[in-house]
Amino acid sequence: MKNQWLALGFMVSMAPLVVQADELDLARKSGCLACHSIEKKVVGPAWSDVAARYRNNDAARAQLIDKVKRGGRGNWVQVTGGVPMPPYSPRVSDANIELLVDFILALE
Repeated sequence: MKNQWLALGFMVSMAPLVVQADELDLARKSGCLACHSIEKKVVGPAWSDVAARYRNNDAARAQLIDKVKRGGRGNWVQVTGGVPMPPYSPRVSDANIELLVDFILALE
């Protein structure tokens, strides 16, 4: 019985890593990682910086979903040098955009 609890504890502790791998795979397939990474600026801001900027903003989820769908510029000029973010809708489904935004906002 003790081994079953240990195995269950291990599986539960590994669950966030599996979810993160799934979202990173989705981000890779969607083209996000060409300009972003979790911890460092590439062309666009690091996603951890995005999460920190929007952490206490109740409207953040809707704003970011809209930004990913439509693209845009001007929010991260000091990071991007004015390079715009291209629109990802309809190439990336609305459901997948929502998953990616939720993943980014959950970063610490």
